[in-house]
Amino acid sequence: MQLSFDEAGALLDELAEPFPEALFEGLNGGVHLVEEAMQDPELSQVYILGEYCEDLLGRYINLYYGSFAALAEKEAWTLEDWRAELRQTLSHELTHH
Repeated sequence: MQLSFDEAGALLDELAEPFPEALFEGLNGGVHLVEEAMQDPELSQVYILGEYCEDLLGRYINLYYGSFAALAEKEAWTLEDWRAELRQTLSHELTHH
């Protein structure tokens, strides 16, 4: 199942809601769903799903819709797969920094 960018964004908003507000406090730039795919520069077959960023723009999390979509197509994801992958990636980025 392939979700559109807007559908994935709506699902991400829904999934982010139950996370404790304290996890978002250090993110002055918030969480962004980025349309592009991000491939590992050293391993072209590996997609980066999300990353915590800290730069001149502040602290924020990018989740790469294009990477999720590429894996969804390759692995024939269901809606539950989308839900699980988005939740797990968001959780990882929020709690490991």
